[in-house]
Amino acid sequence: MMGMLSDTGNYRELNEDFVGCFEENEKRVYIVADGMGGHNAGEVASKIAVQKTLEYINSNFSSYSSKIDYLIIDAIKNSNRTIFELSQQDISLRGMGTTITACLAYNKKLLVANVGDSSCYILKKDGLHKVTKDHSLVQQLLDIGSITEEEALIHPNKNIITRALGTDIDVDVDIFILDLTDIEKIILCTDGLSNNVNKKEMCDILLNYDNNEACVKMVELSKQKGSKDNISVIVFEGECKNDRNFIRK
Repeated sequence: MMGMLSDTGNYRELNEDFVGCFEENEKRVYIVADGMGGHNAGEVASKIAVQKTLEYINSNFSSYSSKIDYLIIDAIKNSNRTIFELSQQDISLRGMGTTITACLAYNKKLLVANVGDSSCYILKKDGLHKVTKDHSLVQQLLDIGSITEEEALIHPNKNIITRALGTDIDVDVDIFILDLTDIEKIILCTDGLSNNVNKKEMCDILLNYDNNEACVKMVELSKQKGSKDNISVIVFEGECKNDRNFIRK
């Protein structure tokens, strides 16, 4: 059993996050997106990103059997073009964009692709690890050593991203290929969660609740800690398809 939840949060009137998934025997796909733009354009961008990416993967899966990593990249690039072209055609959507983080689980492999600052974490026996790397101003400052990780958590510009879908006709997509057999659970989330709930807190929740309850608990904790953003999270299984509902002491 997987868990999935998207919440407007404490302060926003509109939820510009969007989540989606597709599960069948041979493949499982999970996606989160965090939209940006004036009015409701961010909501449009994130919805297109998730729906078009899922659609592309499902429609083209068989033709990518020997190069499955390119499938998820091409799917996201296709979504990017759709968002960009729509923003150019409709002035009310001009400037819209979205982050995206997508996972494709297939044949004991986990493919993770991302653009922006939505995140993927994996739970292994030695703890919780972040897979993706944010495309953000704060991450750039961290990379060059201008700020510490502690300073990054409270940086006033941590909402500024340096890469997004829909801002240009093409986009670079980061891809990570992992072995599913060593992974117990996977978290996908928008920064409404990751900016407020740390890895230890996420890990504790994962170890004490099933996947659906874990999503609820993480969103509740982010709101309790004062999140000012929309909050979205997906939790799903690694090596086992069904949730084990285990509690590790």
